[in-house]
Amino acid sequence: MKFDYKKDLSPKYLLIALSVICIALTIVSAFFPDILKPVREVTGGVVTPLQQGVNDIGIWIEDKMQVFGDVKELKEENTRLRGDITNLQNELGKNEAELAELQHLRDLYDLDELYPDYEKTAARVFSVNSSGWFNEFYIDKGLNDDIYEGCNVICDDGLLGIVVESYDNYAKVRAIIDDRANVTGEIGSAGYLCNVEGSLQTMDNGYLLATDIDKNAIISEGDKIITSSVSDRYLYGITIGYISSIEQDSNNLTQTAHITPTVNFTDIKDVLVILDRKQEVNY
Repeated sequence: MKFDYKKDLSPKYLLIALSVICIALTIVSAFFPDILKPVREVTGGVVTPLQQGVNDIGIWIEDKMQVFGDVKELKEENTRLRGDITNLQNELGKNEAELAELQHLRDLYDLDELYPDYEKTAARVFSVNSSGWFNEFYIDKGLNDDIYEGCNVICDDGLLGIVVESYDNYAKVRAIIDDRANVTGEIGSAGYLCNVEGSLQTMDNGYLLATDIDKNAIISEGDKIITSSVSDRYLYGITIGYISSIEQDSNNLTQTAHITPTVNFTDIKDVLVILDRKQEVNY
């Protein structure tokens, strides 16, 4: 007959047997310690290193868990700092834009103070017809803001151009550097007359030409040229530029001057439109 421990050995009897053995070992260990000394030595030689190994593994795991926790914390800190940097960059960009806008407003205010006799309104450029030079462009104000054809436009410290078309909410401006532009000017305190010719070609070299200057006119480099009172389209006294060089014409009757314009025609954002006009004409 085959013994089946799963069926024949009751768990209750097994538990009783193990309990008896444990009690017996406890009594023997208490009253006869020398008897179990060899057993303790054997188990100590096996269990103690095993326990030490388990302790070392535990310490190693704890260290790794600590490192893992530190790495996780550092990653979270890094993510937070990146977010802070992005926010600071956005704030810096916003502040720089606001400072630039404030500077534009200050520049317009200073420009307005240069020509106190004229009524003006500020406008912003939103479109340019050509690349490189602002020779024809559009501003964001028009008839609804009392801007009509013939209104002079100023920028930086001087004359930018004139309104040639005006609509309800926008207007077209032709700059004095345009090939079709001509401005009657006066040179220096003596007021010698000249004709300032628009030319994109000469502007590529950084100057405009002031022609038809009387040969006897005493002019010098650095003299200021302003719009003349005899001009039929431009109001008097607006700065056009400064003489950079002078040459006698071949006809021996006139001389020509190179002018460095006051306005930077490569970068225009905000302008002032003078609402006063000399006369209503078509351009």
